Amino acid sequence: MKADILTLDAKKAGDIELDETIFGVTPRSDILHRVVNWQLAKRRAGTHAVKFRSDIARTSKKFGRQKGGGGARHGSRRSNIFVGGGRAFGPIPRDHGHDLPKKVRKLGLKTALSSKQADGKLVVVDTAELKEGKTKELVEKLGKLNLTNALFIDGAEVNPQFKRAVQNVPNVDVLPSQGANVYDILRRDTLVLTKAAVAQLEERLK
Repeated sequence: MKADILTLDAKKAGDIELDETIFGVTPRSDILHRVVNWQLAKRRAGTHAVKFRSDIARTSKKFGRQKGGGGARHGSRRSNIFVGGGRAFGPIPRDHGHDLPKKVRKLGLKTALSSKQADGKLVVVDTAELKEGKTKELVEKLGKLNLTNALFIDGAEVNPQFKRAVQNVPNVDVLPSQGANVYDILRRDTLVLTKAAVAQLEERLK
């Protein structure tokens, strides 16, 4: 399939042939769901924790008489039934990540790219570079491209001036091609690829 190549000033700079096996995959929400869950699970810190009975700094001496006190037969004040006592079944630090086959991950990225192309939300630009790295300059170019919520994916490295300018613009992100992932593609309305990004993604996903 063919797509137009634009400049950051929204002028046509030729066209490019997109690989059908990468940008023309039938959308599958189940695959996208699995990959996004896998990504978000890996991001979780898993540092949640509570204090159990053995972690509470209280004496374990029996605090009352066994009989005659008019109450239950309690022992340690570290029990979970008392205020300040230990928890019975609380969370412990753990890794929330789980395995996902490489084929599914690769299919998920293809599906995300294809869904943007099918929805008309995929834009190809020749380069993503700025001379001075000024936010004002970038905002003007985004206005010409009619972009308010977008993810830019560049080649192996992101232009430093472009990256600096993007940091001050809300709802606009930039990633190198190696960092392209399903979650970040789906969370932005429009996907903007440079020619270098298209070449590297096709090489990566073949």
